[in-house]
Amino acid sequence: MAFRKALKGTVIIGTGAAAALLGLSQLSEYRKTQARLAYVAAEGELQQPFKDELPTRQAQLSTLQNTEEFDVLVIGGGATGSGCALDAVTRNLKTALVERNDFSSGTSSRSTKLIHGGVRYLQKAIMKLDYEQYMMVKEALHERSNLLDIAPHLSAPLPIMLPVYKWWQLPYYWAGIKMYDLVAGVQCLKSSYVLSKKKALELFPMLKKDKLVGAIVYYDGQHNDARMNLAIALTAARHGAAMANYTEVVHLLKKTDAGTGKEKVCGARCRDVVTGNEFDVRAKCVINATGPFTDSLRKMDDVKNANICQPSAGVHIVIPGYYSPDNMGLLDPATSDGRVIFFLPWEKMTIAGTTDTPTEVTAHPIPMEEDINFILNEVRNYLSPDVEVRRGDVLAAWSGIRPLVTDPNSKDTQSICRNHIVHISDSGLLHTCGGKWTTYRSMAEETLDAAVSAHGLGGGPSKTVGLMLEGGKDWSPTMYIRLVQDYGLENEVAQHLAATYGGKAFEVAKMARVTGKRWPIVGKRLFLYFEMGYRSRSEQLTNTSEITLDTQEVARYSDLTN
Repeated sequence: MAFRKALKGTVIIGTGAAAALLGLSQLSEYRKTQARLAYVAAEGELQQPFKDELPTRQAQLSTLQNTEEFDVLVIGGGATGSGCALDAVTRNLKTALVERNDFSSGTSSRSTKLIHGGVRYLQKAIMKLDYEQYMMVKEALHERSNLLDIAPHLSAPLPIMLPVYKWWQLPYYWAGIKMYDLVAGVQCLKSSYVLSKKKALELFPMLKKDKLVGAIVYYDGQHNDARMNLAIALTAARHGAAMANYTEVVHLLKKTDAGTGKEKVCGARCRDVVTGNEFDVRAKCVINATGPFTDSLRKMDDVKNANICQPSAGVHIVIPGYYSPDNMGLLDPATSDGRVIFFLPWEKMTIAGTTDTPTEVTAHPIPMEEDINFILNEVRNYLSPDVEVRRGDVLAAWSGIRPLVTDPNSKDTQSICRNHIVHISDSGLLHTCGGKWTTYRSMAEETLDAAVSAHGLGGGPSKTVGLMLEGGKDWSPTMYIRLVQDYGLENEVAQHLAATYGGKAFEVAKMARVTGKRWPIVGKRLFLYFEMGYRSRSEQLTNTSEITLDTQEVARYSDLTN
């Protein structure tokens, strides 16, 4: 915690000076410098050896089975769980993580692909003078900046247009967006600005012209959520965490505490889904980071535990790229039922969403037709009548289950927590749930702070602010040119590798020389044959005899090799 406070102090001290001496045009470079200093400081405090070559899945399973006791066992390989593992192992705690499917196979790969502070939360904070909402936005904006810095190959700022159709709304929205910039302070990505009707239509020609007054453009971050999640998990593994996917928890292990006489959770009985082999993993602290499945593990601990998760379905659709400009998103701030809809470019396609409707917890949630039609109707409201929005244009759709939670520590158990909760049960099992993608790191830090305090783990403060993720350290915006020059790759292929693997892209490109097959188009998406070999060997998605693609690259290996 001391390191985090020291870093924040540095930023706060420098903010006023930066604004006065450097000017707005240099704030971005100043922020990057601070991030680099944070990374150097964080890396310098680490004691775990950084692994040049990742252990195979079999080696990780062997570590899980043969280690007498871990300090921390994390259950769940989504963004929060992987973030907890990275936070724990970089505190020099002996760390393990198990995930019953692929890393990021659930909610963490089914997001809006945004790294954002939450414009609508800031609006509520101002309108209701709600300090808690304000602090949520401030924290998220800090985390947005950090995430863009530690994984530059997987994320980038994205301009988002807010079209205005009533004159009185123009100063109202402008004031709100400028407040968003102000709260971000030195971590503001780029300053927001106002557009005339003519200029707005030049940048977003698909917009409905009738009654359009103008538009406001602000900046948030966009990222490849599935790859980002995997980058966090791989970084944890490189720092020494034992990480195994396709490993499910059968039941929790307990022992009687000599001091209190109560049963305490001390690990988990696990099953290798691939082989069916079962084994015990013992740990001083067990963390439940299973997202929508939080209550399943709570009841595994104690069947009498009440449900605290209130799952909500967030549906997104993918439509052709001609529905939006290549590098400009759109925000509908007030849909027909009061929800916010984003309309964003994504890998030459367009993503539209999200919904927010109560749902049942399932491993494979299916988008409902009414949710798809709701999004399409909202899209029609903002696009020109010349653009026919058709149901047949929906190329894909997904539903992610957002794990909204009620705080079991609160007297008002019916109220949904606005952010996230960290709760320790009587058995010592630690639950972390809620939150959003952007704040996964701060959520993990709070979780490990609680774990260290409750279980006396030691290990020191969190060191993850500024800590570069897998592939981020050696990436540069022009590195794809070297891939073209050194490996003879097509420009599109080189850009794909650089954006997907960052500094590790050269290792992937080397495999192009090993295989005779080059690169097909899988569905509507570029996918390389030699990527599969790299992912199987170096990213430990499963064992080496089986290749599983991540959620956003749904294609069967047999389909590619036939």
